[in-house]
Amino acid sequence: MTNTPFDIQQYTITQEPFYQPQGNEIELYAAAYAARLPVMLKGPTGCGKSRFVEHMAWKLGKPLITVACNEDMTASDLVGRYLLDANGTRWLDGPLTLAARYGAICYLDEVVEARQDTTVAIHPLTDHRRNLPLDKKGELVRAHADFQMVISYNPGYQSLMKDLKQSTKQRFTAMEFDYAQADVEADIVTKETGIQRPLALQLVGVAAIARNLKGHGLDEGISTRLLVYAATLINSGVAARDACRMALVRPITDDADIRDTLDHAIDAVFP
Repeated sequence: MTNTPFDIQQYTITQEPFYQPQGNEIELYAAAYAARLPVMLKGPTGCGKSRFVEHMAWKLGKPLITVACNEDMTASDLVGRYLLDANGTRWLDGPLTLAARYGAICYLDEVVEARQDTTVAIHPLTDHRRNLPLDKKGELVRAHADFQMVISYNPGYQSLMKDLKQSTKQRFTAMEFDYAQADVEADIVTKETGIQRPLALQLVGVAAIARNLKGHGLDEGISTRLLVYAATLINSGVAARDACRMALVRPITDDADIRDTLDHAIDAVFP
């Protein structure tokens, strides 16, 4: 049976994703890609890691295959498997194999959510070998010259049961991300939503209050992503207080005391 040619260009990002640099991260990533070094992005939820990868894939003109990792994901989900069809069985490449075979950036988002026996599958692609054994198929895929491995995770939100092995960590270069400074974050919210900058600064002020509660009742602070949600609601006509409660407070806590504290902060910022 003749296989249909695979078009890796369907994963190419054609329009520039907005990303506001906070330092020299663009230059650092470009240098890592030029050397085809694997990259690990570390930082809190919603601080822009995925957007950064999308921006860099667009900037470099390379296809990007993104995998949202979860605890039920198996190595076969990444690598591929045999499927039954009318003509018998056929092999279907997984996203990792497609990226390696055809030369895409493979991005494993929140990689610690995957089982450790699954993440081991990436090891041969992240050292000098740059290959991927397909044991079930009896094939050794040698990575395309354009292939790169990128993973991300949030080191502040994990347990000992959900951490990367040192044998995995030490195969990657690493870049640390955090929420932007207040004025830069306000610029991001303004650019993303078109909201007036004074309103964006007020939203960022609410986020700062919540982030100070991290570790004191909150597992995570308010992300830049949630600020964009709140601004979007305000732009659609929702009152600022209601938008903040819906987008900034209710998603991050079920604790009545913490919720009341943040609601009072919102009332103070938006009198």
